[in-house]
Amino acid sequence: MGLFDCSGKVTMVTGGNGGIGFGFAMGVAKMGGDIAIWARNAEKSAAAKAKLLDAGAKRVEAYAVDVGSQDAILAGYDRLIADFGRIDCVFANSGASPRYDSVFDMPDEHWFEFQKVALHGAFFTLREGARHMKARAEAGERGGSLVACGSLSLFQGLAGKMEYAASKCAVAAVIRCLAAELGQYGIRANVVAPGLIITPMMGDNPAVEKHLEGAYAPQTPLRRLGYPEDFEGIGAYLCSDASSFMTGETIIIDGGYMIRP
Repeated sequence: MGLFDCSGKVTMVTGGNGGIGFGFAMGVAKMGGDIAIWARNAEKSAAAKAKLLDAGAKRVEAYAVDVGSQDAILAGYDRLIADFGRIDCVFANSGASPRYDSVFDMPDEHWFEFQKVALHGAFFTLREGARHMKARAEAGERGGSLVACGSLSLFQGLAGKMEYAASKCAVAAVIRCLAAELGQYGIRANVVAPGLIITPMMGDNPAVEKHLEGAYAPQTPLRRLGYPEDFEGIGAYLCSDASSFMTGETIIIDGGYMIRP
């Protein structure tokens, strides 16, 4: 498989049946890894499973896990470990898009509900994955990769998008703390921060994509929008041993948007 070999490694991706999560999983699949998908849409998960197997994954299992529930996360890991026997890479990717344009429009209950998945779900997903990796390290096999999906809101203010930006910034802080604590076990933790990526979450609307192409692409040095397949390479890299000395980092994948003049 070469430098980014993922064979023998098990990667779990929340929201792995579509969008950025699926792109991450596809990169691991092409490098021969085993993949567990946590998602709630069984039809989408079945379609994703077939594509990942066709791409080269050795084994793919899809689980209906609501990452907004701590109990569901714990049960999900129990099933995963029973099936695969190990976990090597966790990509905490599940989340939602922001809905409002002003802080004064956002209902109080929306703030709390949003964090159930975007912040709390990501934290418990990462922590419980780390718990299994730590136990494996203490048994003599060091290593593991924890990854969270960030965004450019880690660096830029977004009017009205406080619930979204707050969750991303908080999870990035969690990742840095995990990197500091778990490095002694060979466990690394990093954030992937996408720019504007065209995913199903944005709606399957060619007119929207065309509008964004005209508005956003000219502002990026690479002069295009991003797509889920742009995350295949970073998925394989972070799962594989090629990234074994990289931890505590935020990896920006945005076509150069952040460095434009």
